Amino acid sequence: MISAQTYADAVRPVLDRLVDTQSDGLDRAADLIATSLRDGGVLQAFGAGHSEAFAAELVARAGGLVPTNRLSVHDLVLHGGDSRDVLADPKLERDPSIAHRIYALAAPEPRDVFVVASQSGINGSVVELATLVTDRGHPLIAVTSVEHTARVAPRHPSGRRLADLADVVLDNGAPYGDALLPLEGGGAVCAVSSVTTALLAQLLTAEVVRRFHQAGEAPPIYLSANVPGGDEHNLALESRYAGRLRRTA
Repeated sequence: MISAQTYADAVRPVLDRLVDTQSDGLDRAADLIATSLRDGGVLQAFGAGHSEAFAAELVARAGGLVPTNRLSVHDLVLHGGDSRDVLADPKLERDPSIAHRIYALAAPEPRDVFVVASQSGINGSVVELATLVTDRGHPLIAVTSVEHTARVAPRHPSGRRLADLADVVLDNGAPYGDALLPLEGGGAVCAVSSVTTALLAQLLTAEVVRRFHQAGEAPPIYLSANVPGGDEHNLALESRYAGRLRRTA
């Protein structure tokens, strides 16, 4: 029977397996991020569709890293001046051409590091952005479902997947199709990738902070804006990256 309890029981081993299997990748990814940030770089995080939740988990939140940007297809409207009608296309993330504008609007510096998340890792905007990132010499960390991406054909003209382009691939542990609980008669319910990628985001943050501490440096970490002194603390850190961080409601 489908219930909150059966989902909770199914999620726990997925999370345990993720922690057990992704430690090497997390170490390599944290090394890339810490190196970039200690050199004055910014972490640029992109996710299309529900993978936007992963980017949101990394960027501009209490207890998280300050030098971060969340890239999104919504940037075409928020920062690029396009009509919001473009967002009405449910298949927009399949269009490789939008990746060029998303990258240009981000205006990254060569020392910036990118993290790109996609459950399937096959859609045009995701693979094209990954291609741009690697062609321009940025380190690239991919967050994807290794099981799912291996079972579906790439939609990018190059025939490549996100995982084919990354310096480090982190497996989000989600099954093919993302939903975890099978239904009688076929299909499944209750997706898990948002849960596992949220965990990956916080594990990454913890490992990056550890590297700052090992170097004897204070990590640039946000305080909650809803505690006394939070705004002042955060603005002081953000000022180090004037003009490079985008913060919207």
